[in-house]
Amino acid sequence: MPNFFLRPWILLTLLLLCGCGIIDMIYLPPAEDTAQELYEAGNDAMSEKNYVKAVEYYNKLRDTYPFSPYTLEAELSLADAYFLDEEYELAAETYKDFESLHPRHQAIPYVVYQTGMSLMKQFRSIDRATTILEEAHANFNRVCTMYPDTPYVLGAQENMLKCRKLMAEHELYIADVFWHMKKYGVAWKRYDYIVQNFSDVPEIADHAKEKALSAYRLHTETEAKSIREEREGSWKNWFKWL
Repeated sequence: MPNFFLRPWILLTLLLLCGCGIIDMIYLPPAEDTAQELYEAGNDAMSEKNYVKAVEYYNKLRDTYPFSPYTLEAELSLADAYFLDEEYELAAETYKDFESLHPRHQAIPYVVYQTGMSLMKQFRSIDRATTILEEAHANFNRVCTMYPDTPYVLGAQENMLKCRKLMAEHELYIADVFWHMKKYGVAWKRYDYIVQNFSDVPEIADHAKEKALSAYRLHTETEAKSIREEREGSWKNWFKWL
């Protein structure tokens, strides 16, 4: 068969093939990133301090490839991304989830320490409840008692003191509120509570001790005055009856 008869068929075949390729490009979904590609993309975003993008990549990896070996590392990196982005509540939850899912992982001392950091950084003001500080302190204490040979112990010890100081300042704030309300009996008990329970924060415990003595003196004076006025009032009423 002459070549000029073959050329139209070849051209038609090429057009059909190209057409199929164009159709595929238009209608077929793009190829999914592999687990490795998502993990590396997340790491690149972390190095660029684009933590929001890093969270997106790590979450996609976790959702798309839950059994990939890259997913394990991504779960920890996800918690770090939340922490670095100052999303401390999400960071604490993610660190806790990691420990729950992988309790024997070699990074657990770091995870427990970071959980404590994430909790401590959620505390905003001494006029708020200190429950979250107590939980943070418990995590730092776990680092010191369960993982004493890790490099996180020194930081944990320092942060335990910070937590205790903040808790003591909270108690002092409450005691001072009662003092200014002239409820000296309640204030005295709160100051005394600080003295009894926060000897490891001496600058606050010593101040509370002085305030406790003053509050007790004012409390007894106020009580005595109240009793005296009550007695005087009863005598006056008795004379009026006469």
